[in-house]
Amino acid sequence: MALKIGRGASAPPFLVMDVIAAANARAAVLPPGAFADGLGILRMEVGQPGTGAPRGAAEAVVAALEAGAPMGYTEAFGLRSLRERISAHYAERYGAAVPAERIAVTVGASGAFPLAFLAAFDPGDAVAMAAPYYPPYVNILTALGMRPQILPCDAATRWQPTLAMLKALDPRPAGLILASPCNPAGTMLPAEEFIAIARWCEAEGVRLISDEIYHGLTYGTVEERSAAAHSSSAVVVNSFSKYFSMTGWRIGWLVLPEDLVRPVECLAQNLFINAPHVAQVAAEAAFACRPELEANIARYRRNRDALLAGLPAAGLDRLSPADGAFYLWADIGHLTNDSPEFCRRLLAEAGIAATPGVDFDAARGHRFLRLSYCGPEADMAAAPSRIARFLGR
Repeated sequence: MALKIGRGASAPPFLVMDVIAAANARAAVLPPGAFADGLGILRMEVGQPGTGAPRGAAEAVVAALEAGAPMGYTEAFGLRSLRERISAHYAERYGAAVPAERIAVTVGASGAFPLAFLAAFDPGDAVAMAAPYYPPYVNILTALGMRPQILPCDAATRWQPTLAMLKALDPRPAGLILASPCNPAGTMLPAEEFIAIARWCEAEGVRLISDEIYHGLTYGTVEERSAAAHSSSAVVVNSFSKYFSMTGWRIGWLVLPEDLVRPVECLAQNLFINAPHVAQVAAEAAFACRPELEANIARYRRNRDALLAGLPAAGLDRLSPADGAFYLWADIGHLTNDSPEFCRRLLAEAGIAATPGVDFDAARGHRFLRLSYCGPEADMAAAPSRIARFLGR
């Protein structure tokens, strides 16, 4: 007799992880001098900064280990000193008063989303989001028995939802996931639109989940705002993975409204116990590493500018504005209607790993791909010419 397999086991793959595996396999068999530019596989598939943790963060961990720090359990919400430092960050950057008691340190943003969703929503609840979207939003909600409500967006709305779009929803969803800057398009909501949406959600009883993991990675075209400064009911998700360049440390945080503090704490105690102690030590020290981190942003800006200048002539001329984060959302509908096959050939023939758009938009993603530009400058500079050759330009 066949054994039952749970509903959660049917979650679709996060395709970028499959692309990473394919790129690793291709790199392992790549002969020397395979490409005229002398470089290997250009890794443009994943949002992982090419730099590691800032030096001060690594040094803080070494010092703690050499001092014999036990690195045992912390409180479920994390080290008090780290939570206080995050609280100070909100006052310094956004002018927002966020007490440490409302901050939960989590196992990355990936660990924060299930906590937020379980505390804020019930099975069957509809949670709205713009398409294209970060795939785990949909996959986690679905695994938890909730209903993703997709709002198709396009270049006319800068790949972001509009207040008019939300007001037209009947019935109202239980929640809205908002990301500014967003993954995969890198676009941002203008400050007045962001604030209007945050206030509408609070007035209409729609729980706002504000994904702010790309905060700090902006290029001056749109003002950055945090929901923590504009809504008392919003949940803010952030992470040390992107701006702080600490992806593998698996450390993030939540800013919680008062009514969700204890529910999330109980969930965290049972599901995760606490985020890794050693990562919390590194995270606290990372706040003192601003000059190094700002230098990283300058590199991303140069990469962004090089691609925006070079890709149109190479044949990719339908690109998102790229206000923040480190992604370009490219419309390749004039070249193909099969983005997975296009990305497979791009890797095999041109040595460029890119993520097919179907990962981010099941309905329309077959004609898009995402390019990440947080890798080495030499690699990003080489990408347009490789793409041009691949497309016969």
